[in-house]
Formats: sequence, C-alpha cells, structure tokens
Amino acid sequence: MQESLTPCPARLAEQRAITFPEVLQSGGPGNATPHSPSSDAMSPARLGWLVLWMSGTLAAFIVAAVSVRALSSSLNAFEMMTVRSAGGLVILAAMAALRPDLRRSVRVHRMTMQSLRNLVHFGSQICWTIAITLLPFATVFALEFTIPAFVTALAVVCLGERLTASRAAALAVCLIGVVVILRPGFAAFQPAMLLMVLGSLLFASAAVITKRLIVTEATFSIMVWMTLMQLPMNLAGSDPSFVFRLEASMALPLLGIAVAGLAVHYCLTNAFRCGDASIVIPMDFLRVPLIAVIGWLFYGELLDAFVFAGAGLIIVGVLWNVRSEAQRNVRLADLPRGVGIQPAE
Repeated sequence: MQESLTPCPARLAEQRAITFPEVLQSGGPGNATPHSPSSDAMSPARLGWLVLWMSGTLAAFIVAAVSVRALSSSLNAFEMMTVRSAGGLVILAAMAALRPDLRRSVRVHRMTMQSLRNLVHFGSQICWTIAITLLPFATVFALEFTIPAFVTALAVVCLGERLTASRAAALAVCLIGVVVILRPGFAAFQPAMLLMVLGSLLFASAAVITKRLIVTEATFSIMVWMTLMQLPMNLAGSDPSFVFRLEASMALPLLGIAVAGLAVHYCLTNAFRCGDASIVIPMDFLRVPLIAVIGWLFYGELLDAFVFAGAGLIIVGVLWNVRSEAQRNVRLADLPRGVGIQPAE
C-alpha cells in the first residue's frame, strides 16, 4: 500500500501509456503505480506471499458484493455508499495521523479535475451497487472486466494514445464477450446489464482522468478528496434518517462495505509486488467462478453458460493485451539508452 501512496513522477507518467495490466493492478482509479517486478524465477516464499495477497484480494471483492446484497433490503445504493465513504474517511484519517508524510501530501490543487474525476467515479460506484442488487453476481463481475478495455479505448480518444493492432484485436474480442453476456434481443437480456456496462465505462473514464492527476498529485491526496467529495454526493441521495434504521445485525455487512474497498487496493498492490501481471491477472479472474458458486449456493442464482462464455472472451482479450504489452516492455528494455519510442507503439 505504501508504494501506491506516492505520486507517479511527471516525466514517467507523461511517457507511459495506459495499459490493461496497469488498470487491473491499481484496483481502481487513483491507485495506479509503475511496477516492474523482477523477471527472475519466483521463489517458493514469494509465490506463497503472492497466493496470500491474491486470496485477500478475491476475498475483499466477494465481501464487498455480498455486503451490498445483504444490505439491499434495508438501504439504498446511496446510503450504502455513504457508509463506504464515511468508513474510508475514518481509515484515511487514521493513516494520516500515523504517517505525517501522507498528511503533507494532501493539498488543494487541480480541484476542477479532482471534482470531475470524483463525480464520474461516484456514478460508477452507484451503477455497480445497483447492479449487484439486480443481477447475478457472476454477470456483474464478468462485465466489470470490461473496464480495462474501456480505458484503452478512452485513452486513444481522449489522450491521443495509439491504437495498435494487438490492442484493437483485444478490444474486439472483449466487445464480442460483452455481446455474448448481454444477448440483446433475447429473453435472457436484462436492462440492468446496461447499467453495469455504463458503470464500467464511467469507471474507465475516472481512470483516464486519474492518468492526468497522478502526474502532479499523490495518490493519498486523490483518495482523500474522493471520500470528502463523494460523501455529500451520497448523502444527497440518502434518507437523512437512514442512520436510525441501522441495526446490530447489519454490523458485519456495514464493516464489509467500509473496509473491503481499501482492502482490495492494499492486497492487489502487494500481489503485484510479488509477481508479474501475467501471473497475478489470471488469478484475479478467479473472481467470476468463485462468486458464481457463492451466488448458486446461497442465493439460488443459475450458472449461466453464456455469462461464462462471454467472461472467457473478455479474459482472452485482456490476457492478449497483457502479453503484447509485456513483449513491448521487453523491446523497450533492450533499446540502447537514449533511444526514444512513441507511447503505445
């Protein structure tokens, strides 16, 4: 987590293109950090830590989804996200109290861009929360994996990055996967699926804005402003008396919502310290079958073959791009010092 709390150097941020691995590594906008793990063979101890951190990542994702589902009969999406924002603010305040360097990194700067990022990210969180209450878990998680593809597309449109042949092919495969899951025109189609697609697009938009912010702003500062700005947004959609509806039986899911988001960032960042993207990302894809089994066992959700087929295509697209970016990084490393190369070439 500590590495993810330092700003990306301006020169490096300007030269690096947004890649699928970078977005997945970050655990969400505002946490992307440069990472170049060793290419040496992984030791048993390092592999053990990787499995541990990825287990924490998968558990945090699942806890967040199950917590939202558990509270959906008592709280609306805004009220649940109010709990998440308030809990995140408490955790960040505690971190700032323990580490003065984090406290000093928070500053009032580029507030227009901060506000735009947090407004878009707020929309993505609400879409995800509502989708969790309306759709099977596996469908939501499968569609969530389209975020890296959307980031790549938006980076081409908004940041002028190049659309290489491998990226275009990967995007096409991901799009086909989305169509397979949605099945427009068939009885299995649910309008809430489009809400999750919109949420993924908004989340990707927030990531692109974050790409600009991290040039000058510390990630901790971005996270602080995110919680401070989104808390009143969520309160605006909440019943002012919802706090009086909270009961002792809600304690675990409320704690899950408050902690799971930050736990995902912490565990996933540490996992990437232990292993390459080519190892970590396939392990992250275990979220879909794991959450599908939980939905089947505890909520009676059907195991939809089309959802798994579409998720498989999206995963193929993401891994395709991971492989091509890894090969490009190898070529960059082999270039003589001082030889330039265009971003996303």
